[in-house]
Formats: sequence, structure tokens, C-alpha cells
Amino acid sequence: MGMLWTLIPVTYMLTALSRTAQIEKLARDRARQAEELQDAYLQLEAEQAKSEQLLLNVLPAAIALRLKHNENNIAESFGEVTVMFADIVGFTELSSRISATAVVQVLNDIFSAFDHLADRHGLEKIKTIGDAYMVVGGLPTARSDHAEAIAAMAIDMLLEIRRLSLTHEEPFSIRIGINTGPVVAGVIGLKKFIYDLWGDTVNIASRMESHGITGCIQVTTETYEILKDKYTFEKRGSIQVKGKGYMTTYLLICEKD
Repeated sequence: MGMLWTLIPVTYMLTALSRTAQIEKLARDRARQAEELQDAYLQLEAEQAKSEQLLLNVLPAAIALRLKHNENNIAESFGEVTVMFADIVGFTELSSRISATAVVQVLNDIFSAFDHLADRHGLEKIKTIGDAYMVVGGLPTARSDHAEAIAAMAIDMLLEIRRLSLTHEEPFSIRIGINTGPVVAGVIGLKKFIYDLWGDTVNIASRMESHGITGCIQVTTETYEILKDKYTFEKRGSIQVKGKGYMTTYLLICEKD
């Protein structure tokens, strides 16, 4: 009986110690699992943020949000926006003199500089087409000073291309064409979709560039009428535009004052 009474508390103590050890081990396991879950959650958040940024590099924020909410057939009409095209003059000749890698590097440097200007002026880059660059003001969020913002960016682009010419020791030059008017904007396709523009306003802006003068900014009468009180222009006169006949155009020189 004495031994029994001695063994009872010892057994109880050993059982308690064993349970304590089990509880401590369980607590450590739970803490490790919680830490692993937190790490996984942070990694998921980082991946989601990366995906969000990639999407915003392709689409305007407002359009990306609508697509995330499964909205289909995104197409809107805008009564008045300003569209600009810029083209690197003589790029084909340059491409024949330098390596393919160097060609890509040059284009990346030029278009990256233009991207920074578009951000600075609050404009929407639409796309690049070979060595041409397309940007618009006044959508997807409407703004009353869309023409002024495009004009300011165009002037900055001429300054930037001169700086890049010195950096690369190449005589880069560009033609710029601008037009103002109504467009339809939206997203089409299921794969590699982009936010794009359609309408005669876009076509004429492209013609202003292709029929322009190297190192100059050519604008239509519609854009000129909006900007003539704030910017200095030189009247180029009537030129024949493919598909449009004769049009009066102006060369944007600088901002007044």
C-alpha cells in the first residue's frame, strides 16, 4: 500500500509532464504553421501586386478595373480628345548600320523617355507601332485641357530627342502629328488585348505625322483653333493629305510668353 501511494503521485507527475510536453510541441507546431501561413499570404499579396502592375502597364487603370469586374465589350465614344503620333525619322537606315540588340536598346531608350513624358503630362499612351509612338489626351478620363497637355508633351519630345541624340551620338529626329476630334475607344480581342482608338480623328492625326516635316509638330485646324491663344504657330498652308484631299495645317512652335 505504501508503494502504491508513492507510485500514484509519481505517475500523475509523469503524465502531467508528458501532457505539458505535448501541449508545448503542439503550440510550437501551431506557431510554425501560423508563420508559414503568414509567409504564404505575404507572398500571395506580392504576386497579386505584381500582376496588378503588369495589367496597369497594358491598360488604363479605369479600364483594368472594369475588366476585373468581368465587364465585356468595353467601348465608349468621346466627343473631343487630342491624338498625337510621333515617328523616328530615318530609323530604317539606322537599323541597317547597328546590331539588332542595339536597335532594340535605342528604341527602348527613346520610348521609355516618351513614357515618362506621358506620365508627367497625365496622358494615355496607346501603343507603339514599329518606330512610331501614339498617345492621347482626354480619355479614358475626360479633361478639358487635353490639347494643351498634348502640345506641351510634343514640345518636350523634341527637346528629349535632342538630348538622346547627344547621349547615343546619333542624329535622331522625329516627326509629330496632332489632331483633335471625336473617337471611339475600347478593348477588343481575347488574347494580347489592348486599349485602342478608332475613328477619322485617329486617321488624320496619323496623316499629320506622315505628311509632316522632320523636326516639326504639325497640327490640324481643329487643334490650332483650340491652342492659338496659348501657343505660337506657323501656318504651313494647304497640303494634300492621302485620302482627305487638301487640308490647311499649322506648325506648333512654342508656348506663348
